[in-house]
Amino acid sequence: MLQTLFYIPQEIAGVAVFGFGLLLAAWALGSVLLLAWLGWRQGFNADTWSYVPLLALIGAAVCWLLPALCENGGLPIRGYGVMLLAAVATATALLVWRAVRVGLNGEMMFSLVFWGFVPGIIGARLFYVIEYWPSFQRPTFGATLAAAVNIAQGGLVVYGSLIGGTIGLVAFMLKHKLPVLATLDLLTPSLVLGLAIGRIGCFLNGCCFGGPCDLPWAVTFPAGSPAHVQQVQRGQAFVGGLKLAGGPGDLPVIGEVEPGSGAEKADLAPKQQIVSINGQSVRTVEEARRFLMYLDEPGTRISIVTGGSATPRDWTVSEPSRSLPVHPTQIYSMINALLLCLLFLTYDRFRRRDGELFALLLTIYPVTRFVLEIIRTDERPVFGTGLTISQNVSLLMLLGAAGFWFYILGRPPGTAFLAQNGKNL
Repeated sequence: MLQTLFYIPQEIAGVAVFGFGLLLAAWALGSVLLLAWLGWRQGFNADTWSYVPLLALIGAAVCWLLPALCENGGLPIRGYGVMLLAAVATATALLVWRAVRVGLNGEMMFSLVFWGFVPGIIGARLFYVIEYWPSFQRPTFGATLAAAVNIAQGGLVVYGSLIGGTIGLVAFMLKHKLPVLATLDLLTPSLVLGLAIGRIGCFLNGCCFGGPCDLPWAVTFPAGSPAHVQQVQRGQAFVGGLKLAGGPGDLPVIGEVEPGSGAEKADLAPKQQIVSINGQSVRTVEEARRFLMYLDEPGTRISIVTGGSATPRDWTVSEPSRSLPVHPTQIYSMINALLLCLLFLTYDRFRRRDGELFALLLTIYPVTRFVLEIIRTDERPVFGTGLTISQNVSLLMLLGAAGFWFYILGRPPGTAFLAQNGKNL
């Protein structure tokens, strides 16, 4: 897990980088050069001007969004965001390579990616925010909005991306009169390749984690990671050397003391009720867990008073807690997506009708995602089904895939795009 790779300073030689600073000047120059180049290549037509809204959106982000995301060290460059960009770049390269082989304009493919990327990100983030809305609520509207749009810290759902991205892509295809089914087939291997690389970002971020296991390749995540926080809330993992028993609203009672920890050396024991932590009274198990997670840092002094004793038990945290070993479901998902990419690239040479690759995606991915959700523990069952929201969407997608196959197989054989050797890509 490596959530933050490095920081970009807010100032260079006393000049602001974000807001109305150096980055905005670079954006303005780059925008002018891009529009001038497009105008020189194809004229100032509708396609050229279609870049203006996207450029304006980027400029608005530089002016107002990036300054809000800065921390004391500057703008954090997250591992998740870097891998997301790497995923887009790699998927785009594969798409352009395959498109050029069938005689399509590579520049048009870059435009196609823009039309799919922005709606895809919006859909993926919107899906995630709706699913976890309580965790995004802040005291002010501005703070809530900033938390909702901060995708660099993780929080994208593949199904939301697929829905939003497909809408944008189909709109582009209709606008430019591209054959929709053939173009979707062209895109399909790139979609899963981008997903594979994006899952590395999930691993760096610590999200999309699996349940506890004792397999040789199980991984642990540090204190404060999503996996560790969830396990602490469920009383599964130690925090501050303690596991607290009970559920929401229960009294803060010690369930287990970590062997060799400072808590054990301070003579804390199971079944003792915690009265206060560092002089702050705690009344419920949730309050005690929040305090301990905040204090679980090396060198932090912890002082706990238990019921029946006014004498505090003191110790200094020497080593922060970690999560229990869990399934690296992010890596499973990455391997799954890479195998799907290879399958689609291989099958493409044998398909007889346009749309078959996309239909395979709609058929196979929901099945593999449904299975992976069984060992993932980051999502809760919804709608009283006992299934996660992704599993529910998987079932709906399978129904849609059945109808899609019925439509495709009812069409006469033939493909719109042929490679230079006369075969499908």
